Amino acid sequence: MKRHVTVKTLAEQLNISIATVSKALSDSHEISAETKQRVNDLARMLNYERNPAASNLRSHRTRTIAVIIPEVANNFFSLAIKGIEEIARQHNFHVLIYQTHENSEAEIAFTNSLVSGRVDGILISVTRSTGNLAHFQSLIRQIPVVFFDRSIEIPDAFSITTDDYESAFEATRHLAENGCSRIAFLQGLDQLATGQRRLKGYRDALDQANLVQPQPLVLSGTDDPRQLLQAVAGFIKDKQPDGILSSIEEFVVPCYYACRELNIDMPGQLKLVSFSNLQTAALLKPALSTITQPAFEMGRLAAACLFRILNNKEVDPCELPLLRSELIERESSGISGI
Repeated sequence: MKRHVTVKTLAEQLNISIATVSKALSDSHEISAETKQRVNDLARMLNYERNPAASNLRSHRTRTIAVIIPEVANNFFSLAIKGIEEIARQHNFHVLIYQTHENSEAEIAFTNSLVSGRVDGILISVTRSTGNLAHFQSLIRQIPVVFFDRSIEIPDAFSITTDDYESAFEATRHLAENGCSRIAFLQGLDQLATGQRRLKGYRDALDQANLVQPQPLVLSGTDDPRQLLQAVAGFIKDKQPDGILSSIEEFVVPCYYACRELNIDMPGQLKLVSFSNLQTAALLKPALSTITQPAFEMGRLAAACLFRILNNKEVDPCELPLLRSELIERESSGISGI
């Protein structure tokens, strides 16, 4: 894998400060011609490229940032927005919210309209059907962008995410330890790196436990609750799993309905864990076991990263923190209620 060369890399090799390197690259009068020459020679040798989002900021500021999310009604995203707004207020910025409703065409339309100077930067959690990587590669060269939660893998992208692989691995192992031998995976983010990490964690946990791997159910992007219910119920009836790990919250209610329609006892015959920040998880019957993400903190960190870029401070994508989610074990996965 090609090493990402940053200002910090140059500073370490030249044994000078990051500030000195940054000023030298900006041709500051504070730096001697000799030092500038050394910095620029090494930068050329290592193929260092300045982040256009950080180095080519427009002189005109709108003091506004955009947040693009799939659905504001989702509890995870509402918490993330609160974290974003907290940081934005500290910088005296306004926040505009855009909902894609999982529509990739709307996502592209929103981002295209925002690069014209309407906002200074964008925070985005992409739609589950996002597939146009070239669009986002172009976008991050035109305006500062930070992805959060749902990320895509493109060079030099800034992303704040959680430990998706480890969380899925732990949840699958939890189901196996509670007696499940045929654990299914409900995949709703199959086109995203986020979903692939969760799927890999699930599969690796099954391998470790020497368990069979049923073919995952892939959500086809339908927003029709009836179709989703039918798909989940058909999958459970056909595959007959005794455990389910759901990669997204949208599968939760269909799983409960399907068990009721098929007269399947949860957790006696089927145990369930889901990635979810659902506030009512403990009130469901049985109470839902969840992988709960630190949504508020994720929003704060994503916004803080964006403002570092806006303030022309060096940010290394490889050094951004990976947040930890929490597996909360409840009745749906076989944990006895209080």
